[in-house]
Amino acid sequence: MSTKEKIKEEVVVLEKKVNQHHIVLHNDEVNTFDFVINSLISVCEHTEEQAEQCTWLVHFKGKCTVKTGELKELKPRCSKLLSLGLSAELI
Repeated sequence: MSTKEKIKEEVVVLEKKVNQHHIVLHNDEVNTFDFVINSLISVCEHTEEQAEQCTWLVHFKGKCTVKTGELKELKPRCSKLLSLGLSAELI
């Protein structure tokens, strides 16, 4: 691979990373662990293990990125989490 091709490939990778957004779930004192886990499975398409790990991270650290992707994919997911009464933000 030439240097020019390698640089071009690196630019493409960087462009993909720049377009990534995150849904961050914040801790609250209202929702149960089971509710949060089930919400992450339903809305973010997590496995049970992923949802459980995220829920524990939110509990102990105060917040956790629960989904990464393009804005158009994440917007409706974040809205759904908010409508379920969870504390989430899109960054």
